[in-house]
Amino acid sequence: MASTNLKQRIKDGPSTPFPTNNTTKREKKMAMAKRGLRSLTTAVSIPLSLTLVTIYFSGATDRYRTLPKPFWFPPLWAVHATSMASSLLMGLSAWLVWAEGGFHKKPTALPLFIAQLALSLIRDPIVFGYGGTRVGLVVCMGLFGALVGCARMFREVNPIAGDLVKPCLAWTAYVGVVTLKLLFA
Repeated sequence: MASTNLKQRIKDGPSTPFPTNNTTKREKKMAMAKRGLRSLTTAVSIPLSLTLVTIYFSGATDRYRTLPKPFWFPPLWAVHATSMASSLLMGLSAWLVWAEGGFHKKPTALPLFIAQLALSLIRDPIVFGYGGTRVGLVVCMGLFGALVGCARMFREVNPIAGDLVKPCLAWTAYVGVVTLKLLFA
């Protein structure tokens, strides 16, 4: 019988100089996870850092602090903190859409995201920095429209991304009401 001449293979090391398929798959998954983490960091850090730069260069004015305000007006630090949170949420939702190829599926989603980013960057300096409440109200309405468009487009690609826009919508509506109150104060 041929089975009597068989010898058992000893596993001292890899029998082949090439890695097995499991290692290759694991390395591919790790590389893909690193790319995903890198793209997530970029997608969140760009809007957040642009918001921080805007706050730094135009955030400290005495005009808003010295205004007689009702109790429901937020302090300036809360406005800035919420603007940063809104930028973080929008960056995260845009990344979720990008990760699923949504900017190719829905080509109008990217211009809407860029428009909301630009409008959110100029809103606070106009309203709270320079006191341009009329222009600020128009910017708030445009920002609200861009956010509604983003929410609808993002929801079609990824429902979680669409839901992440909702707090940004609520904040923009609140700032719009504050701007309207400042206009008639």
